[in-house]
Amino acid sequence: MFNYYNNTLESKARYVISSYEPDLLREPTSIPVEDIMEEVYGLSIEYQYIRNNGRILGETVFENALVPIYERENNEGYKLIPVKAGTVIIDAGLLNRRNDGRLRYTCAHELAHWILHKELYTRLGETAAMTKAVKSSESDRIIERQADVLSSYLLMPKGTVKMAFHRSANSPTGKITELARLFRVSKQAMEIRLKDMGLLN
Repeated sequence: MFNYYNNTLESKARYVISSYEPDLLREPTSIPVEDIMEEVYGLSIEYQYIRNNGRILGETVFENALVPIYERENNEGYKLIPVKAGTVIIDAGLLNRRNDGRLRYTCAHELAHWILHKELYTRLGETAAMTKAVKSSESDRIIERQADVLSSYLLMPKGTVKMAFHRSANSPTGKITELARLFRVSKQAMEIRLKDMGLLN
């Protein structure tokens, strides 16, 4: 497993975005993470109910596999479906418009696993699943933290966030709401990013 420093992840995020469209780093706007996944990395996105309790929000399949999904519509419980390598399964519950920030964050998180951990997961023969629960081992926590950090940097690039922050005439709370809307992320994610960048106390 690689140890990635935050400045390395920041550079990776800029590289990923500029590989798709360099202009996205010149003016504050939302990053089309799903398009980047499909067009730059050749990933396929599928929407399924992954678990009946919503615990798993996304899952990246690194090798052809049979993957369990929950048959919610017919109350049939779980079934195994064949999934090709390079598929990202997103929980269908996130398609609710109120969860747009969470949906985009989950996509970015799974893309981050593909970028950072593909070799590791392929070697282990496992999928990467983003869960609401804390992973059990220390190495799992490090891997999840790396994916969280890179997904944050992908959705909220440092330069354009800083630009939008300084252009805004709102109060700090208003800036959080305004920038969250602009970058299509949750207010919580934006607040954390602004604090990490030293723009908020």
